[in-house]
Formats: sequence, C-alpha cells, structure tokens
Amino acid sequence: MSTNFKAPRFATHTDGQPFFQILTQRVNQYFKEHNKSSKGDARLYTKTGVLLTAFFATYVAVLYFGANFWAAMPFWVILGLLTSAIGFNVMHDGAHGSYSKYTWLNSLAGHTLSMLGASVALWKNKHNAIHHTFTNIDGVDDDIDSGGMIRMAKSQPHKGIHRMQHYYWPVLYSLLYIYWLAFTDFKKYFTGKVGDVPIRKFTFAEHIGFWMWKSIHTTMVAILPIYLIGFWPWFFGFLLMASITGLSLSVVFQLAHVVEGATFAQSDVTEPTHIESEWAVHQLQTTANFATRSRILTWLLGGLNFQVEHHLFPRVSHVHYPAISRIVKETCAEFNVQYQEFRTFEEALGAHVRHLKRLSVA
Repeated sequence: MSTNFKAPRFATHTDGQPFFQILTQRVNQYFKEHNKSSKGDARLYTKTGVLLTAFFATYVAVLYFGANFWAAMPFWVILGLLTSAIGFNVMHDGAHGSYSKYTWLNSLAGHTLSMLGASVALWKNKHNAIHHTFTNIDGVDDDIDSGGMIRMAKSQPHKGIHRMQHYYWPVLYSLLYIYWLAFTDFKKYFTGKVGDVPIRKFTFAEHIGFWMWKSIHTTMVAILPIYLIGFWPWFFGFLLMASITGLSLSVVFQLAHVVEGATFAQSDVTEPTHIESEWAVHQLQTTANFATRSRILTWLLGGLNFQVEHHLFPRVSHVHYPAISRIVKETCAEFNVQYQEFRTFEEALGAHVRHLKRLSVA
C-alpha cells in the first residue's frame, strides 16, 4: 500500500496577494530590523544547561535513594517532568533545525530524544515531514491516530469504547511514552512506514545509531537502576516517571490540534485528496495557541503553547515566538484568516475534553 500512497494536495493562492508570502516577508523583516538570528540564542542555551543538569542530578538522586520507593518518589516525578521539558525545549528545536545555525549543534540537541529512548530519525519523519505538512488530515497525520482507542475526528469509525473517551483519556495518554519506547518506534523501523505513509530509508549510520541508542537508553533507565536499587522499586518508579512524561507530552500536543474550533480533513492514501485551503491557511485552521501570556508555561513548554507560530515557522526557534506572534496575528486579521487562541491552559483543556465528548457518540 505504501507504494501507492498519494499525498494530499493543497490549494494555491491566485489573487496576487498570497497570504503566506507576505507573512514570511514581514517575519523576515522583523529579524532583519532587530539584527537577530531566527535560531536559538543565549536564552535557549542557558535553558538547555539548566534542564540537562537538573535531569542528570535527579537521575543520580534516583539511583541513590531509589531502593526506598517512597523516598525516591519525588525524584521519579521530577524526572518525568524533566524528560518532557527536554523534549519540548531542546529536542524539538534541534530536530526542526531551529536550535542553532550550526547543523552539528542541531543534531546534538535533537539526539537528546535518542538519550530519552526514542529515535530522532523516526521522529523527523513522523513529525517534521508528515504531521507538519498534513496536519489533522485523517489517514495521513499519525498524531490523530490512536489505533482506535480514541476518536479524534468525525471521519474515524465510532466504537462502543468511545462513549467514555472523555473520561478515560488521562489514563490512555499516560501510556504514550511507554508505548512509544516499547512498540511504535520498532513498528515504524521494521515497516518503514508511519501508518500507511512510507518514510525514507535509513542510512547505514542511522541503522547503527538506532540500535546503539536503544541499548544505551535501556542500560540507563532499566539495567543500571535495577542492579542498584532492585527490580520492584525501579518498576514502580519507572512506571510513575513514564506516566507523567506520557501525560504531559500528550496533553500539550493535543491542546494544539484536537480541540473545538480546529478543522479536520480525510484522505484516502491511494487517491490524491484535494485540500480546499492553501498549506499555510490549513495550518491556521487546524492549530490553536493557548496560555500565551504565561511566561512560566511558555518557558517550560518550549513555546509549544505558540503552536500557530511553530507550525508556520518551524525553523524559527521557539524563543522568538512571542515576538513574531504579533506579526502573525495582525497579518491573519488583515487577510481574514482564522487565528485561534485559548486564553488559558484550562480553557484549552476544556475545549479538548468537549471535543472528545462530542465525538464520543456516533
């Protein structure tokens, strides 16, 4: 089926004033006028140092106190939160090439995901190439495919279990990280596909790197802790850490796309599907911001509460999103293009749960 895949096609703008071209010109002009690089700066590199130092210090604390699960429990919780924070802030910019102007530094930042157990090469295929291009297109965007456990789009078949999905979503989301490490990476690796969409073949170096990093991560998070603190203290601690990581990762990305007001499309991957909007407008129709006034949340989430700006300019570092968001918002208003934003995290979470509830019935 992969050889027959037909990518959806987006509409083209024909009125002489393409929205995205003008928006891009204005964003580029912002960086030129302020004599700034669009890549990361001292704010990002300082944050990287803080997060990685805190992660390894907490990891050592787990190994030291871990034989007593209750004494180590706070450290397991913090380790779960730091795992997510490194993914949001360091890996995400690195994998998009926005961390630095230097390719090697982007690669190094991106490989923090490898350190945390998942393949950065597969992530780039799934996230950068597919999700960012075909956002919320059912049948192509793997991010809205839960294997039938949660119905995220009307085009997805309704199952009896979905009647309760607006209640059980936290439990399912908490399993994401474990499922990712234990199953989905290997499925994509061996099938060479993300869902039904083919991905490029790995190079020899990427094959070696895939298995090398899996071995390093297994040693770091399982073999060494089990040896030092025992199986059961490790088991319950790792389950706690992974659940917190999975829940935080899932919620942040779901609040960006699977909410009231976001649009969805359906694609038959064997036939060319025509999307009515141009690519940039489609991104705005399928993406929402939340809690952008919260500096604390913006710092912790790596600017992923500015998902609109991220989807339009993924190669711009997240440290610049608050500044360019004003340009994006003004240009959207000028062209009468949707710009969706939830004032608080709670509002966005409510919009997500209501969306799940609406789709809980056939």
